[in-house]
Amino acid sequence: MTALYDAAMAPLGLRVSQYGVLVRLQAWGPRGIQALAADLVMDRTTLGRNMRPLERQGLLTALPDPADRRGRLLAVTPAGAALVARAAPAWRAAQDAYEAQVGPDAAAALRLSLADVVAALHTPAQPRRTAEPPPVRTRCRTAS
Repeated sequence: MTALYDAAMAPLGLRVSQYGVLVRLQAWGPRGIQALAADLVMDRTTLGRNMRPLERQGLLTALPDPADRRGRLLAVTPAGAALVARAAPAWRAAQDAYEAQVGPDAAAALRLSLADVVAALHTPAQPRRTAEPPPVRTRCRTAS
């Protein structure tokens, strides 16, 4: 699945994981790397590997943290915001292609399951929203 999204992002010079970092950081505003990693439910090292090329390309910047002089806050630059806007249709096309392959019900069930996993990892003290995994509906096509 990652290959599908990475292929869609490749013409823009992004991997889907980098696109996700840019989109979330743009929506949430400046964040320290520790906080951003926690918000993304991502290992700090993995986040660092994703953000360093973005910073080198001028898509992200590290600003001084006004609350902690030792800290830096990551922020999306105007060039990064422009790339997010250009990349959004490619991401949507990849999403549509995935749904066309697996069907909308299976895609929705996967998104729900992944949201449950992220919620469980992000806030382990909270109970899961559902005790059972959502039913996966498949569509059978018969030749007529």
